[in-house]
Amino acid sequence: MTEIRKGQAPAPLERQEFHLQFRRSFLDPTFDQVREALDQVEEVAWRNYHEGRKAPHKHAAGEGFADPAYELSDEWRATRDRLLAAERVQKDPASRSRVLLICASSRNDGTCPGEMSKTWRMTQWARSTLEAREIEVDILDLSLLTSGYDQHIHPCKGCVSTAMPLCHWPYSCYPNHATRQTNDGMNAIYEQWVAAHGVIILTPVYWYQAPSPLKLMIDRLVCADGGNPDPTTTHGKKAVEAKAIEMAGWDYPKHLKDRAFGLVVHGDVAGIESLRRNLADWLEWMGLIDAGRQAKLDRYLGYYESYAESHDVLEKDDKFQQEVCNVAAAVAVAVKKLRAGELRKPDADIRPARPK
Repeated sequence: MTEIRKGQAPAPLERQEFHLQFRRSFLDPTFDQVREALDQVEEVAWRNYHEGRKAPHKHAAGEGFADPAYELSDEWRATRDRLLAAERVQKDPASRSRVLLICASSRNDGTCPGEMSKTWRMTQWARSTLEAREIEVDILDLSLLTSGYDQHIHPCKGCVSTAMPLCHWPYSCYPNHATRQTNDGMNAIYEQWVAAHGVIILTPVYWYQAPSPLKLMIDRLVCADGGNPDPTTTHGKKAVEAKAIEMAGWDYPKHLKDRAFGLVVHGDVAGIESLRRNLADWLEWMGLIDAGRQAKLDRYLGYYESYAESHDVLEKDDKFQQEVCNVAAAVAVAVKKLRAGELRKPDADIRPARPK
C-alpha cells in the first residue's frame, strides 16, 4: 500500500478560539437580547465540533451496498435517491426533453450591483428558443449565491487526489454539521444535471477565468466523472481502503455522459476564447457531447467601452442576440438526435489508454 502522507492539517480549535469564530456571525447588536440563548447554542455547537459530529442522522446502508451494516448519512441517501429517480425519468423515452440553462454571472439586481446581469438576459433568450422547440427548460441562476440568504456551494476538498473511490457520487463531504459546513446547494444542482438531456452554460469572463460560483460548481462536479456510488466500499472517508480499491483497478464511471452541451461566453476586454475552450474541454472530458460549431459561442460586447453602457451595447447587437439563440437551437437539435439514437460520440466504444 502506498504511504498516506500526513502533517498539513492545523490543530483543532481550542475553546476560546472557537468562541471567537462562532460569535462573528452574531455581531449585530440586535442579537444582544438573546445572548443567553446564544451561549447555550454555542455550547452545543462546541461539543458537536469537539466530537466531530459530521452526520448526526445515519442508518445502516442495507441491501444493495457492499457493506449493508455501514451507517450512511440520511442526507446523502436522500440525495442519492433523488438522483436515481431523476435518472429514471431522464432515460424514459416518453419523458419530455429537458435542457438545463446555467446563468453563471455573479451579478443580479438583488445585491450590491443593483442591476441584472447581461448573462441573465441571454439566458431568457435561450429559454424562449428552447421552449419554442417544445423543450422543457430548467434554470440554474448561480448569482443566487451572492444574493440569497445563507446559500453556498462549499469548495471541493480534493478527495480525488488521494484516491478516486474516495470521491463519492453524489458528493459526501458535505454537509459537515460539526464544522457548520451546511446549507450546501450542490445536492439540488446534481439533480438538475442528472434530469437534463442537454446543458448550456452562459457566462461572463472574470479576470480571464470563470466566475467563482461557476468554478465552485465545476470543482464539485468532479464526483460525476469517476465518482464512487457506494460509500460503504470505503467506509466513509477511509483513505487506505480507497487507495486499495483504486490500485486494484477503477473504471471511472461517467455519471453525466451522453448529454448535449452548448456554451455562451462573453467578455469586454480579454479571455473569452480561453474560457470557452476550457469549458468545452471539461464538458467533453465528462462525456458530454458537443452540439456543433454554432453551439459554442465566444464574443466581446462593448470591447473596451464603458461598463455603464454595457446593457445598451447588448441591446444594439442583433447578431449577438441571434447567435445566443442559435446556441440554444443547436442544443435542441442535438438533444433530439441523442434521444433518437442518431447522435453519439464516434469514439464512445474505444477504451482510453489512460482512463482517469
